Amino acid sequence: MDPKKKIDEFLIALKEDDFDKHTILTKLRNIVLDTYPIVTETFKYGGIMFSLNDNFGGLFVSKNHVSFEFTYGYKLTSNLKLEGTGKYRRHLKVKQMDDVLEEEIKDLLKQIEIIDKD
Repeated sequence: MDPKKKIDEFLIALKEDDFDKHTILTKLRNIVLDTYPIVTETFKYGGIMFSLNDNFGGLFVSKNHVSFEFTYGYKLTSNLKLEGTGKYRRHLKVKQMDDVLEEEIKDLLKQIEIIDKD
């Protein structure tokens, strides 16, 4: 199935099921698309994965939040609370729209471009 179609279906279902999480996920997705207009999106692991040269992260819906997963999050620096204890991956839990700090998220995304070139 076409990745865009699968993403569209996911977003429609999420909007019907949980409008608040749809609003958060859409805002986060738009921040990514604004930062990297050439980003590639795929629907994988039940969420939207983003890649430049390689996958750098994705948006996933959990019971109580939307999670922005960063593939090489251990390399990122931010005032935002990135969680996770794995070797590489870190995630940002967003529970409400007030938690979407656009400039801080854009800063994380700009760091990804540098990491992606390593």
